Amino acid sequence: MTRAANPTATWRPGMPGGDNLPSGPAGRPATPPGDGHGPQAGPPTVTIGAYPDYPSAQRVVDYLADNRFPVEHTAIVGTNLTLVETVLGRLTTGRAALLGAGTGAWFGLFIGLLFGIFTVGNWLAVILVGLVIGAIWGAVFGAVAHAMSGGQRDFTSASSLRAGQYAVTVDAALADQARQMLGRMHLTPTGATAR
Repeated sequence: MTRAANPTATWRPGMPGGDNLPSGPAGRPATPPGDGHGPQAGPPTVTIGAYPDYPSAQRVVDYLADNRFPVEHTAIVGTNLTLVETVLGRLTTGRAALLGAGTGAWFGLFIGLLFGIFTVGNWLAVILVGLVIGAIWGAVFGAVAHAMSGGQRDFTSASSLRAGQYAVTVDAALADQARQMLGRMHLTPTGATAR
């Protein structure tokens, strides 16, 4: 067992002088900048408009860009987020095998193309064999995975994230300029541009 030759040189948190971290193999570490609450947020922003759908908010930013506003200082912020899972249909073992066959065929086609590049003979046969083997294994794995789930999820679905409202924010220093430009845009209550 070895002891430090100078006991005052060791690092002891909570002791006077213990705020300093000991040096490591890469040198003496420094405390990160900031207040410890994540990355700096950047300049303050102001909301110049809120819209019921994304195309309306996109139209506003596009209008600002068309009028030479520095749109790199804008953001579209979705609020009141909701996760929506749309059920596409019932999933049976046969359908799971069919979906697996499709996925496996794509993977088999990819592998067949890779091997086909380096084939001297009939490269088309190599690609077709890769496609067929991929489809067969994909079908097997799809059917087995569905059978092993024990009927816990007998449907297919697609998930999407939707916002209840879309706010267009601008850096505070440019908010008045953006509001003046939007005053000339004339949005109707539904968010469409009046022409």
